[in-house]
Amino acid sequence: MVLSDESRSRAPRLGAWVEAGPRVHWRVWAPGHARLEVVLFDADGSDRGTLPMLPEPGDCFGAVLDGQGAGLRYKLRVDGEGPFPDPWSRSQPQGVHGPSEVVAPDAFAWTDADWEGPEPRSLVLYEVHVGTATSEGTFEALIPRLRDLRDLGITALELMPVASFPGSRNWGYDGVDLFAPSTCYGGSEGLRRLVDAAHAHGLAVLVDVVYNHFGPDGNYLRVFAHDYFTDRHHTPWGDAVNYDGARSALARSLVLSNVEMWIRDYHVDGLRLDATHALFDDGEPHLLAELTSRARDVAPGRRVIVIAEDERNERRLLRPPSDEGFGLDGVWADDFHHQLRRAFAGDSDGYFQDYTGSAEDIARTLRRGWFYEGQRSPSRGHARGTSSEGLEPWRFVVCLQNHDQVGNRAGGERLGHDVSPAAFRAMSTVLLLAPHTPLLFMGQEWNATTPFLYFTDHHEALGRQVTEGRRKEFAAFARFAGTEVPDPQAVETFLRSRLDWSEAERPGHREVRALYQELLRLRATDPSLRDRHRGFHDARALGPDALLLERWTGDHRLAVVLNLRGTLDQAFPSAELLLWSEAPRFGGAVSESPLHAGRLHLHGPSAAVVRLGR
Repeated sequence: MVLSDESRSRAPRLGAWVEAGPRVHWRVWAPGHARLEVVLFDADGSDRGTLPMLPEPGDCFGAVLDGQGAGLRYKLRVDGEGPFPDPWSRSQPQGVHGPSEVVAPDAFAWTDADWEGPEPRSLVLYEVHVGTATSEGTFEALIPRLRDLRDLGITALELMPVASFPGSRNWGYDGVDLFAPSTCYGGSEGLRRLVDAAHAHGLAVLVDVVYNHFGPDGNYLRVFAHDYFTDRHHTPWGDAVNYDGARSALARSLVLSNVEMWIRDYHVDGLRLDATHALFDDGEPHLLAELTSRARDVAPGRRVIVIAEDERNERRLLRPPSDEGFGLDGVWADDFHHQLRRAFAGDSDGYFQDYTGSAEDIARTLRRGWFYEGQRSPSRGHARGTSSEGLEPWRFVVCLQNHDQVGNRAGGERLGHDVSPAAFRAMSTVLLLAPHTPLLFMGQEWNATTPFLYFTDHHEALGRQVTEGRRKEFAAFARFAGTEVPDPQAVETFLRSRLDWSEAERPGHREVRALYQELLRLRATDPSLRDRHRGFHDARALGPDALLLERWTGDHRLAVVLNLRGTLDQAFPSAELLLWSEAPRFGGAVSESPLHAGRLHLHGPSAAVVRLGR
């Protein structure tokens, strides 16, 4: 199906908004229904009466109420059933099942008029789960941490999904009210305060959004229109969102309007799109291309970043529309994580069987951005990936940890639980000095020991299914045999996942943070590391147990040497040692320089950074 510009422009504005007067205007898409009413509520939940909605073109119903504005609470009654929350609601102060609230986004006094947005080639991403990043679990509680993150060398926060979800604790991927920042985190006002403060510190803010499915608990879209979903495609979470079938314009408008809202009303600097491989659209233009274009159009004169999580290693995501691409800025490139995890932690279950973790394969992944570029994947049983030729390295977002790779382990163990401190430092050195865009998971910079577990707060029946499903999932992994999987529904599971910032100042952790700060300083200032276009880096194996990553700009050349195991003795004539990961100031035990008379000596998991002679 081809969607014309005309058909897209006909998608009406939905939800509730404040107009001059003041007055509140509602519009709801409800094909097949005969009667809709707005049910008004006081803040204490008492009923204030009803307002009939009148039929409008395009299977919509509308209503206007004079003398009212922001703060008015309401639900919607459909053919005498309900009332139900508005799925286009901008605020759910009493949770996803409570009354919706009218919001006036223009009321906030922004101070970031001179903010131009992030430079995509200089991104250093810091992934944050708002509910566990601080003891308060709110947007505003993150604000005092911004200065330290900036001083560390972070350039952008990446917030895990913040749209309203059921209960009081959740990862956010069960969100059901796309337009309503979670009240648990501080709602609309709290998010605006965080973004404004981040910009004042020179930090960008990206928001993780989920458009491939919507959560099951509190999802009222089908009450109003079954056409939001389709059985033509299926996702791991059930029927897909209807982006390409009959009457799909309003489902597309739902997410395109959501894209606009985050950037226009909350001044966020971009989006991380969850699991785009599970977002189905057989039409033209593809939804990914359209939402990327929409994200940039809504903020002229400001840089906006769009990054996808996508397991396909699909180059089309990153190519410009003029080259039949979707025009995204970046994509999560998990091959880097999988290779290093296989090499240092020995993971071999599931998709890790597709990786050897050899020096040669790690070097190839560093050179290409992806390891899989069309080879057969043993775990999948078919070819995976496309060529990365011509794609700039900065478009590949790489990590050692993220919410999935930590939280989807049986005990929520972080990387430091499974590798030695020396290996952690060595892996971190390569991550932060590679030409790709690094992503850190909150607390990684000090090798935090607090787990990040999977947690939910569903109603009893659904919660029981989640708990049972989680435990069955890990029963198939030999690595987790005999491991007690914490109950996602238990409050204790959530509380154990809270980050302990005081740990960053303790011995064994403050030294790791010093390493991260020094590496990020080098990344930002060293001439050899500035160019992140293709053709300015190389990587090769130095035998079976070590590899070299080389970076250059003009006459400036720098090398990162990663030793996987054993002893490395490698000639580096005319080289200058800049740092080594086993230096005591970073928590290691090698006080003497490993570079002697033009030869570099490394023992066990370790890394060294040397400036090469011109």
